[in-house]
Amino acid sequence: MGQCCAKQVSVSVVNNDPVSAAAGDQSKTSCEAPTSSGAGGSHSGKNTPAYSFSASPFQSPLPAGVAPSPARTPGRTPGRKFRWPLPPPSPAKPIMAALLRRQGKSPRPKDGPIPEEQNGDDGERDRALDKSFGYGKNFGARFELGKEVGRGHFGHTCWAKGKKGELKGQPVAVKIISKAKMTTAISIEDVRREVKILKALSGHRNLVKFYDAFEDANNVYIKFDPNLVPICLLLRLCEGGELLDRILSRGGRYTEEDAKTIVVQILSVVAFCHLQGVVHRDLKPENFLFTTRDEDAPLKVIDFGLSDFIRPVTLYSQNLSSCTSADQRLNDIVGSAYYVAPEVLHRSYNTEGDLWSIGVITYILLCGSRPFWARTESGIFRSVLRADPNFDDSPWPDVSPEGKDFVKRLLNKDHRKRMTAVQALTHPWLRDESRALPLDISIYKLVKSYVRATPLKRAALKALSKAITEDELIYLQAQFRLLDPKHGYVTLDNFRMALTRNATDAMREARVPEILNLMEPLSYKKMDFEEFCAAAISTYQLEALEGWEKIASTAFECFEKEGNRVLSVEELAQEMNLGPTAYPLLNDWIRNSDGKLSFLGYTKFLHGVTIRSSNSRHR
Repeated sequence: MGQCCAKQVSVSVVNNDPVSAAAGDQSKTSCEAPTSSGAGGSHSGKNTPAYSFSASPFQSPLPAGVAPSPARTPGRTPGRKFRWPLPPPSPAKPIMAALLRRQGKSPRPKDGPIPEEQNGDDGERDRALDKSFGYGKNFGARFELGKEVGRGHFGHTCWAKGKKGELKGQPVAVKIISKAKMTTAISIEDVRREVKILKALSGHRNLVKFYDAFEDANNVYIKFDPNLVPICLLLRLCEGGELLDRILSRGGRYTEEDAKTIVVQILSVVAFCHLQGVVHRDLKPENFLFTTRDEDAPLKVIDFGLSDFIRPVTLYSQNLSSCTSADQRLNDIVGSAYYVAPEVLHRSYNTEGDLWSIGVITYILLCGSRPFWARTESGIFRSVLRADPNFDDSPWPDVSPEGKDFVKRLLNKDHRKRMTAVQALTHPWLRDESRALPLDISIYKLVKSYVRATPLKRAALKALSKAITEDELIYLQAQFRLLDPKHGYVTLDNFRMALTRNATDAMREARVPEILNLMEPLSYKKMDFEEFCAAAISTYQLEALEGWEKIASTAFECFEKEGNRVLSVEELAQEMNLGPTAYPLLNDWIRNSDGKLSFLGYTKFLHGVTIRSSNSRHR
C-alpha cells in the first residue's frame, strides 16, 4: 500500500538466506513487497487484502557485507515456537470464518473453489443493498484521472489533477473503491465510516489530509493531500515512499536514534486519534508514507478503512440503582496478521491494540525481524497468543536497555499493562523535555473512576501514588500542566476546557465529552497535584514495571499509616461490588490479628474486579 511505482521486491534467495523457500506458500506470497495503493490507503495488493489478516514482507536484500539476522535463518524465528504433545486447536479457524462472513463469503467447500461470480440469492441480495452514499457526482468535471499507482483488495489508487476550484492544477491521489465488491451491508458501512472518520479527523501533521468524496454509478472516490501524490507516482522521479521501503533500503533495520524519530511520529498521531475516540486497527509500515525523500521528512498515517470510533457504553448495577460508563469493547477481527494484538484474536479490544502494533513495528525497526513469525496464518496467530518475542539473538544484545524495555512494555499480552501512546512518549527511551506532549484521554478515564470510588479505594490509591517512580511522575506532571491548573488546583472546568481545546468532529462523533458527565463530583472540589497523581495512575501499568514489588511494599507502608482500617468481609465485598460467593476468597485478604487488609489484600484491592467479571455482573 502506498508503495511508489508499484515495485516488487523479490527476496526468494538473498545472501544464501532462502527465507522464501523455507516459508511455505503463505510466506512466498508475503515475502514480496506489496503493490502500492498510494496515499489513499487502499490495502496493499494481494498481500494485504482489506478486512483480513495478511503477512507484511520484511525479508529483504541485504547490502554487501551485512550478515543476515540469526533470527531469520532457516529453522529459527523471532518468536519462539513451542512444541506441544498434541496439536493445539487452531485459533485461525474461527478467525478466518469471521473474516469470510465480514466479506459476505461462505467457507470454501471441500470439493472445489467458490466461483468468482455468484448468481441466485447472492445476486438478489446484492441488488437489495443500498449503495448510494450521497457524495458529489461531479468528479469527472473537476478532476482529470490519471494512471493507476496501486491496487488493493477492495479498490485501487490513481493519480489525478484538479481541473478547477481550489485544487486546480494540483495533483491528488484518488482512492477508488469498487461498488461491485461491496457485497454486504458491513462492507458498505465500512466505506461510510472510513469517509466519516477522514472528514472528522484533522489538525495533526502526521495525519493524511482529506479533501472530499465523490461517487458515480460504479465507484466511490476519495482524494487526499496533493503533497503525498508524488510519493505514489514514480519513486525515481520523486521523493518519499512507504516506511516499509525505508526499512528495506536500510537492510531491514534502523539505528536506535533513527528508529526513535519514526516511533515518536507514529505515537504522536496515534495519541491524537485515541484522544478523538478513533482506533486505527491496521497500523503497519505499509500504512505510513513519507512526504518527501528527505531523511527528516514527516511521516503520514494512511488507510482508515478498518478504523472505528470508540464510544462509551453504560453499565448498570444488579439492582439498577446506579450506572457507570466504560469503554466500548470491539469484537471485529480485523487487521494484519503479524501486527494483530492478542485481545483482537480474543474478540474484545480497544485502543490498546494499536499500541501492540506499534510495539511490533518498533521491534522490526530495531532488529529487522518480526517478533511473531510462522509459515502459516494459523501459526502466526498461535505465536501471537502464546509465544514470547526473542530478545536474546543479535542484534538485541547491542540494543540499549531502555529500547528493549520500551518494546517489552508495548508487547505485553495483558492489554491493561501496556503503556498508552502518550506514556510511551515519556518513556526514558524517547523522552525529550523540549518536545510538547499531547493530552492523554486515559487520565480522564482514570480520574473518572477515582472521583466515583469509595473513600477506602481513594486512600489505597493515594498511598500508591506516594511510591511511584520519577519516570511516572514526569508523565503525570506533563498531563497536569496541560489541564492549566489555577493556583495549583484543577476542577472539572479544567478538564472540560482541555478537552475542548483538542476537540474535532471525530471527538464529538465518538461522544468522548460524555465522560465529563461522570466526573461531576469534581464540580464541588479542587484537586491538587498530589491527589491528581493518585487519581491518574494505573495499578496494572505499575505492576508491569520491574520495580513493582518495591513500589507495592512502600505503598502498603503508607497505607498502613494513613488509610488501613478494620473492615469485615461483607464490607470488603460491598467495596468491590461483589456478592456472597466471593466471601471465601476475601477472607484471605484480611488479617486475623487486627481485621485490616493484609499486604496481599491491599494489592488485590487495588486491582479491583476484572473487566470480564465486571461486564458479566452488569448485564
